[in-house]
Amino acid sequence: MTSLDKPAAGVDGPGAEAGAPGPTVTDKALMEAFGGVRGMVDTTVPGLVFVLVYTIRRDIHLAAVAALGLSVLLALARLVQRETLKHAFSGVFGVGIGAVFAMMSGDAKNFYLPGMLYTLGLAVAYCLSAMVRFPLIGVLLGPLMRENLSWRTRNPGRLAAYTKATWAWGIVLLAKSAILFPIYFWGDATQLGWVKVALGIPPLLLCVYLTYVFLAKAPPPIDVIAEMEAEEAAEAERKKERDRERGRVAGEARTDS
Repeated sequence: MTSLDKPAAGVDGPGAEAGAPGPTVTDKALMEAFGGVRGMVDTTVPGLVFVLVYTIRRDIHLAAVAALGLSVLLALARLVQRETLKHAFSGVFGVGIGAVFAMMSGDAKNFYLPGMLYTLGLAVAYCLSAMVRFPLIGVLLGPLMRENLSWRTRNPGRLAAYTKATWAWGIVLLAKSAILFPIYFWGDATQLGWVKVALGIPPLLLCVYLTYVFLAKAPPPIDVIAEMEAEEAAEAERKKERDRERGRVAGEARTDS
């Protein structure tokens, strides 16, 4: 292994130190990218509140306001705790659009339609990116693992792993859409709501697990950030050496004169 092919420190997979304590870089990257358990809760619980309130009261406006209010509270809680707001704000945005759709149309099922369309579009994007060998999971995780896009040209094993993981996300999300859209067209809002809540977290956990499995069996990432830092340090050292050499030559010239 050359200096250019050293894995990022702490990365699991071939070449990683056995029994290293603490979470691996893969674990951290997956948690950061997909929000962890709390991120899933932030995007799932508001939908549960909507269907629960609507089932009890049959009031679209009350259910939408309750779901949106909870999303805002979850985002504020993250803000107070100084945690990342990416997943909380995406939840607020998604719930807000769904609430507007439901209240304007007068159909509670439309609360879920924006999220369903987003899931379907994401599934298609995953599959297309895997087909053209530019898998979106690699684009998403590469910077978090300090490898950027080096896996595309310098690490074919990771390209294969990212492609498999991207196919997994695409297929699972397509399957989820295949369940939800028939209920949207031919079922009622309560049925759609409870099924959508049930399909909120499990498919994501399955995708994250499959991604972890594929990456754990892949070669370790090439730490291109460390390479750039090492090259910058080497260039700085060469500059210092040139400055010292010029100073030595200038000193000898003064001595000779």
